[in-house]
Amino acid sequence: MRELSSILIFLGRTLIALSLISLFLIFYPVLKLELQYWILGPSKGSVVSLDEIKGKKVIKPLDESFGIVIPKIRANSKIVAEVNPYKEREYQLALTRGVAHAKSTGYPGQGKNIFLFSHSSVDFYNAARYNSIFYLLEKLENNDEIYIFYKGEKYKYKVSEKKIVAADAVSYINLKSNIEQLTLMTCWPPGTTYKRLLVIATLSKN
Repeated sequence: MRELSSILIFLGRTLIALSLISLFLIFYPVLKLELQYWILGPSKGSVVSLDEIKGKKVIKPLDESFGIVIPKIRANSKIVAEVNPYKEREYQLALTRGVAHAKSTGYPGQGKNIFLFSHSSVDFYNAARYNSIFYLLEKLENNDEIYIFYKGEKYKYKVSEKKIVAADAVSYINLKSNIEQLTLMTCWPPGTTYKRLLVIATLSKN
């Protein structure tokens, strides 16, 4: 009996340890970026540009043909155009290459709603496969700047709204607007698929 009891205790402790390790691995990407943001704080004083500027710290887009830069949270990624948000296999593949642009939504300069989405990955494995560029979107506040590069041109948007919606709230993909706006979507809370976080920004003229 004592031997059986020892075995059961060992198995119990092993299962607890494995559970704790699994939780750590699942949320490690979230914790890593949160810790980095807590230590470094929001990025300040940088200029987003295609060109070097003397005396300035310049952030260049990873892709000037279609890319996104969010200075505050140090996000910089290629945008994959015309991705069907309703076909999982298609958008999962696209998200291994960058942030996804929802098919049939606008492009910079068209005066429409531009809808971009990226994973807030479910686990450490998918965080490596499906980029987690939008992990820190929740840090954005009104008037924070988001830059989109399209065909070598730079477009600046300023955050005007942030909201959490149901996971099946798809109406925002084809959101109608009288002014050009940018809608960014990711999973919320980070590391889960419980709900969706939306950040809406409007085109800035200055």
